[in-house]
Amino acid sequence: MSGQQEYSFFDAVVKSFDKAAKFTNWDPGLLEQIKQCNSVYRMHFPVKIGDRIEVVKAYRVQHSHHKTPCKGGIRFATSVNLDEVMALAALMTYKCAIVNVPFGGAKGGINIDPKKYTPYELEKITRRYTHELIKKNFIGPGTDVPAPDYGTGEREMSWILDTYTSMKPGEIDALGCVTGKPVTQGGVRGRREATGLGVYYGIREITHMPEVMQRLGLSEGIEGKRVIVQGMGNVGYHAAKFFRQGGAKIIALAEYEGAIANPDGLNEEEVFQHRKKTGSILNFPGAINIENSSAALEMECDILIPAALENVINHENAPRIKTKIIGEAANGPLTPEADEIFIKKGILVVPDMYLNAGGVTVSYFEWLKNLSHVRYGRMEKRFTENLNSNILAQLENLTAKKVAQKDRENIMHGPEEADLVYSGLEETMITATREIMDCWHSNKDIPDMRTAAYVVAINKVGTSYAELGIFP
Repeated sequence: MSGQQEYSFFDAVVKSFDKAAKFTNWDPGLLEQIKQCNSVYRMHFPVKIGDRIEVVKAYRVQHSHHKTPCKGGIRFATSVNLDEVMALAALMTYKCAIVNVPFGGAKGGINIDPKKYTPYELEKITRRYTHELIKKNFIGPGTDVPAPDYGTGEREMSWILDTYTSMKPGEIDALGCVTGKPVTQGGVRGRREATGLGVYYGIREITHMPEVMQRLGLSEGIEGKRVIVQGMGNVGYHAAKFFRQGGAKIIALAEYEGAIANPDGLNEEEVFQHRKKTGSILNFPGAINIENSSAALEMECDILIPAALENVINHENAPRIKTKIIGEAANGPLTPEADEIFIKKGILVVPDMYLNAGGVTVSYFEWLKNLSHVRYGRMEKRFTENLNSNILAQLENLTAKKVAQKDRENIMHGPEEADLVYSGLEETMITATREIMDCWHSNKDIPDMRTAAYVVAINKVGTSYAELGIFP
């Protein structure tokens, strides 16, 4: 790209950190400790692919040990390099701190294109990677707990779990060595949609803040907002789904093969099925094709959700973005140069480091479930239903009126696992949004929401170090 500034992803995270650090009162030495990655594990291992041996390059970075275990996803992609993994590990530390999840940040990655391997070959690579992590004590329910990321999912997590349990027989909490597992393997209901749902909860809370909406020139609430989503993977799909169900209009969807737009709104499930059938989102009935996917980012809308990869909005295309709110569902979709442009333009950027924390929040719930060895809702569901049934019967006796069947079912309903997970996620995102906004509004010199989020994170990590007695 002509004139595009080359920069390291980790350097960009450090730049944002330094920008926020001056609004805190911590000792420079402590700030330096928080900033750096504590442990970096770079590995090369051989795997037999067909009739040849392939040497696979992989990483695991533990950014902070102020809380243990460390937590962070594993991605399979050809873009995986040490700089990216270090940056994502650092973001995980700050993300966990902001949403009050008691983990240190970590990240892992294997430099492969998963589409070029059979499931059997991917399994061999994943199991060998897990074996390498076990050898160096870089995985374990109390040490470091991986999760899915770009290019991985429930299947890979179940391979990791099986490898770990076979090498650590009799470890009672072994299920907690990895999250994002299938429900049958100790996973939690609601994990798959967690990140997209968290994005929705975070943005929805902001739209309920009158002074913020007034400044942006928008009405309160999600209802009727025009939304564009870039990326139809797990996060983008679920974000689009919850926004649509909340009353917003999904006016455009973008993928790497192109984008489609319809001012009357698109249904993400219908688009998903069309893509499954045809191999592309283009030529969706009733929608206009946009051949250049990145052009969809520049369409006029109220809320723009980049939910693909990093660096999609930079100094080159940022001046052409016509939206009021950008919700970073992906990791690092904006460059620091783009941030500066949006501050000047008065566009609210809701930062990735807390907005896409739905995944790690629900991973935390899954980890707790694994350690407690009991499914959420199992203990209280029937008790709640019986209690509500008795209250309802008393009310009907007192008023001599029967409650309608649908209302009766809603009142009597005892919480399932997914209900409790959604509720916990909603509480987490609302609390974090308010905390960041309070920090931002309490200091007029803080330029944007990202800096405010970093200030909140730095203060929490700094407090942890101080309470550990490591630093006076």
